[in-house]
Amino acid sequence: MAKLSIRDLELSGKSVLMRVDFNVPLNAAGEITDDTRIVAALPSIKHLLDGGAKLVLCSHLGRPKGEPDPKYSLSPAAARLAELLGKEVAFAESCVGAETEAARAALQAGEVLLLENTRFYAEEKTNGSDFARTLAGGADIFVNDAFGTAHRAHASTEGVTHHVSQSAMGFLIERELEFLCDKLATPGSPFLVIMGGAKVSDKIEVITALLEKADTFIIGGAMAYTFRKAQGHPVGDSLVEEDKLDLALDILKLAEEKNTRFLLPVDNRVAQEFKDGVETRVVTSVGAGIDDGWMGLDIGDAAIEEFSAEVMKAKTIVWNGPMGVFEMASFEAGTKAVAEAVAKSDALSIVGGGDSVTAVKKYNLEDQVSFISTGGGASLELLEGKDLPGVAALTEV
Repeated sequence: MAKLSIRDLELSGKSVLMRVDFNVPLNAAGEITDDTRIVAALPSIKHLLDGGAKLVLCSHLGRPKGEPDPKYSLSPAAARLAELLGKEVAFAESCVGAETEAARAALQAGEVLLLENTRFYAEEKTNGSDFARTLAGGADIFVNDAFGTAHRAHASTEGVTHHVSQSAMGFLIERELEFLCDKLATPGSPFLVIMGGAKVSDKIEVITALLEKADTFIIGGAMAYTFRKAQGHPVGDSLVEEDKLDLALDILKLAEEKNTRFLLPVDNRVAQEFKDGVETRVVTSVGAGIDDGWMGLDIGDAAIEEFSAEVMKAKTIVWNGPMGVFEMASFEAGTKAVAEAVAKSDALSIVGGGDSVTAVKKYNLEDQVSFISTGGGASLELLEGKDLPGVAALTEV
């Protein structure tokens, strides 16, 4: 994807509007509990400031209903960014209006201003043209480094690009595109895709798209029980998408037609309650399957062994979704084993999706995988082969 990069810009004295992802978790006292997203934006922010830009940052936080809501204020993010940069970060209590315009006009080269939550305005999500023009604020350059929102055509991601002369991607988006597009254009073989999570419906498009390239699929999490029930095996009280059984059979048939190996767990760890510390059993997935009154909450020991061996053979791995309810110690063995195998493998390993990323971090393996996507929905849409509005709108090179 030949888009203008932040590294290609002439910055000295230029006014730059940058879309960041400061959608950070806050506690009841309004304190940031995880600053990962702010830290991730630092390389692009420092590059712009070091280049002499007059930098204005904008972001959303949470889901306010298109109007100001103090509990979703970005003020704590401005304070944390100032600490991380070791310099003052000005904060505008609105992202548009006369006071904000004055604050932007007063910026000097190398100074930074963070605007209040873009979602305090309904026009942000509707991509209102007038709002986007005002938000652009006469900036010379727009930089988008918020990959997690690049799949949304909002005013701060797509609309503003129509009101600046240049629009470029920041280092975060550049790296996302490198791994999710460039490196997967011709993946090394064997190419293994690991899919987990609750719903087949959430992953149907990415599964279908990657069936064109993958040598092997591994399916874990609750979605595996939809496939097993579709095949006619008892799944007890396991979570199943009853209206997606025919779809599951279609996917299995397509995998067969593509000559793609499609591995479902041969056994499962089951329990009678969705609770940590309860009695568990490991039972086969086929034949007798899972008894009524019991539910599958993790892959079983044989599945762990088979999946781990498959991971170790791969040259390219895409992993999205956990193998079970890894938040509970009783049901984390499958996800932990797969995470450790991915970390040990010699493969180019790409981990995407909130829960998969959480798992990799939980087991302190983030430095042992090739790339962790920040995208969630955006990374899935890119893997599906879709254009992301926030990327498509950037200046071509």
